[in-house]
Amino acid sequence: MNSYTIHSSHNVSVLMYHFVFPTKYRRVVIDDDVDEVIKTTCIEISKRYPIRFLEIGTDKDHIHLLIQSVAKYSPSEIVRIVKSITAKEVFRACPQVKKKLWGGEFWSDGFYVASVSEHGNEKVIANYVKNQGDKYNKMYREYYIEGQMSLQDFE
Repeated sequence: MNSYTIHSSHNVSVLMYHFVFPTKYRRVVIDDDVDEVIKTTCIEISKRYPIRFLEIGTDKDHIHLLIQSVAKYSPSEIVRIVKSITAKEVFRACPQVKKKLWGGEFWSDGFYVASVSEHGNEKVIANYVKNQGDKYNKMYREYYIEGQMSLQDFE
């Protein structure tokens, strides 16, 4: 992975997210031309915002992004920035796409996001926290509600 530690005046972070953005109505509108516009636009976004695109993968009706950003930008803010700018550029550069969609929107309102760790999963981090200092004082551990899925369900 090509992530790096970001140092700012009051914090240090390595925040990475996996995003999936479906096209509006899940229309199959991402062809080679649209693919190129999205990738080029993402590179331009990274020049103007503290958003790094570590990976970009497109399919015919959705894209996957591995993004690194700073703590100042919430996942929702990153989504807003990336979706709005890429949609505008796709419609500008590929007007034929707008004819396949109605309502003037390229992306669906929804999205998927998951945090990605450079250093491991929940068990690894919990063990790291547990082994800090001479004596570990377990202050709090959230227990999930019966029937609710936990992170271990996905391992």
